[in-house]
Amino acid sequence: MRGYVKRVTQKIDKFSREQLASLLGDMASEIENYDSIMESLSAGIIIVDKDYRLLQSNRVSENQLNFSAHLDDTNPGTVPLWELIDDADIAAFIKNCAQKGTTNSSEDFSVVNEAGNVRFLNIQINPLVKNCDLCGRVILIRDVTDKKNQDVLAHRMENLANLTNLAAGMAHDIKNPLGAISIHIQLVQKALEKARANNDLLPAKKFVEDHIDVVNEEIEHLNRLVMDFLFAVRPVNATLQLKDPALLIKNIADFFKAEFNRFNVGVEVISNSSQRIMIDEKLLREVIMNLSQNALAAIKSKFPECNIERKADDDSAFKGLFKIECGTNGIKYVIKISDNGIGMDSQTVSRIFEPYFTTKANGTGLGMTMVYKIVKEFSGEIQVQSQEGRGSVFTLTFPLPQDNTKLLK
Repeated sequence: MRGYVKRVTQKIDKFSREQLASLLGDMASEIENYDSIMESLSAGIIIVDKDYRLLQSNRVSENQLNFSAHLDDTNPGTVPLWELIDDADIAAFIKNCAQKGTTNSSEDFSVVNEAGNVRFLNIQINPLVKNCDLCGRVILIRDVTDKKNQDVLAHRMENLANLTNLAAGMAHDIKNPLGAISIHIQLVQKALEKARANNDLLPAKKFVEDHIDVVNEEIEHLNRLVMDFLFAVRPVNATLQLKDPALLIKNIADFFKAEFNRFNVGVEVISNSSQRIMIDEKLLREVIMNLSQNALAAIKSKFPECNIERKADDDSAFKGLFKIECGTNGIKYVIKISDNGIGMDSQTVSRIFEPYFTTKANGTGLGMTMVYKIVKEFSGEIQVQSQEGRGSVFTLTFPLPQDNTKLLK
């Protein structure tokens, strides 16, 4: 039909009524075919004009996006597309592309459907060209939930494979206490056999107790090993969504800033960009709260004045400093958490993520292990740098969404 309609319109005054009826029938058939193709696609398609007013869409796009009203029941062509979309992140992305005149861009989003399930959508903006002129945009919406879930599953399978080495080490650690227990039980048995052969004259009480004490110690050692192993392998129940961690971190910092200031500790949060990554908001909050409380304890250990509440009218500089910097470096999303506290020696740094390792009198030794597990669940990495008397820096890095980069502008 390309060029056919144009040629026909040039000769339409010479057509008979029958020819016009036939032409309209052919055009109606072509339009029906076009509509069928649009509705048969697995991806959502939205076509807008240069001002991002809706021209056409298929049902898949309406099912994937939460529109403020059913498109057939409204006059959507009178307002820009982003005003019709309920999801604030998607609406902001489309509005930003419109304001910047972006012709090629792609980004991933997480949405929650009516059943309460999290779905991941990739939205791609493409130019709509007619006669070599830009006349609008074609917006493609793809459901990439299965791909995201496969990536998460692959990461978990990788962690599961690492458990093989952990289990091998665990077996070795269990073997030694079991050997000690076996030897001391055999010694007690031989002593009892000897006593029966010697008119039931039992060995000295201290002799038996010493062996039993060793057995009990080894049993307690085994119990700790098993508990450590179970804690290490227990999965983190994470519900990953594409969220901007900087916004969450600022809200968390606002929550504990008053407490820190009250103890003469300043709080700074610096963000150089707005970027969404795959996180679980509740678990990230647990990470930040754990690291912040550890930092406060380290600062109090260094500065005695930070153990006394600061006077309300004191306008002097804070003694302690807790800082969170977050943003992208072009390759990864980086969260750097630092303090000017007492710091740690190299031995403490090397063991900081071990279960039940703690330097606090009332600590459980599980907080930093959980921090490590959560970061790993987000497919991230965590590194520690510390100097005694100067403070510590925790650097958390996370992968950026693969489809987050702008294609063309």
